[in-house]
Amino acid sequence: MRSTVRALVAIGLLAAGTVLAGAGPAQADTTICQQYGSTTIQGRYVVQNNRWGSSATQCINVTSTGFQITQQQGSAPTNGAPLSYPSVFLGCHYTNCSPGSSLPMQVSRIRSATSSINYRYAGGTYNASYDIWLDPTPKTNGVNQMEIMIWFNRQGSIQPIGSAVGNTTVGGRTWQVWRGSNGANNVISYVAPSPVYSWSFNVMDFVNDVRNRGAITTSWYLTSIQAGFEPWNGGVGLAVDNFSASVSG
Repeated sequence: MRSTVRALVAIGLLAAGTVLAGAGPAQADTTICQQYGSTTIQGRYVVQNNRWGSSATQCINVTSTGFQITQQQGSAPTNGAPLSYPSVFLGCHYTNCSPGSSLPMQVSRIRSATSSINYRYAGGTYNASYDIWLDPTPKTNGVNQMEIMIWFNRQGSIQPIGSAVGNTTVGGRTWQVWRGSNGANNVISYVAPSPVYSWSFNVMDFVNDVRNRGAITTSWYLTSIQAGFEPWNGGVGLAVDNFSASVSG
């Protein structure tokens, strides 16, 4: 998830010479405190600290199946952008691509895109956000034009980008839908009415709903699938205990 500020800050930092840490060998219980530090797990996914919006210390403990926030010293006003997006992903994020990934892949070529997630919640002001990124081109760097955000949990006086446009049912669950733009990309968000702790689902159910809203076409590319947290305050103890995703075409 990126707000205008997040996108611009990330672009500015990269342009200034801050680079993503290279994906290292898969290891369990690895602590990452570097701003854009990352590692790989299961030889398949990338876990990233992604502290794009704050100079305060944030650390994550990476396990063989996910990660947990172990230190968070930042604080941000709830009417602005979050501090970070520590997350695990399949695909490509600012040229950091997960090993052996088939992404980017054109939507028309996708036969199956499935995922499973287990979240563990703690105190603080945050959302548990699952991001699906798409672009008209097979982009592996920079900001994509379409961001689908699935808010599995929301704590505190925060809200998605844009405004609420109604409710819908996707994957057998009811969601409040928000739609807007952060100035760098369009965003459609699906907000759960109560916390969702675990779920196995079809990623294409959300992609197809966005397509039916006229926001993308089947010629667009799915570039990454990401799951993590956007903290504004607190968040120590938040964890993705298990994450899996698979895309075939």
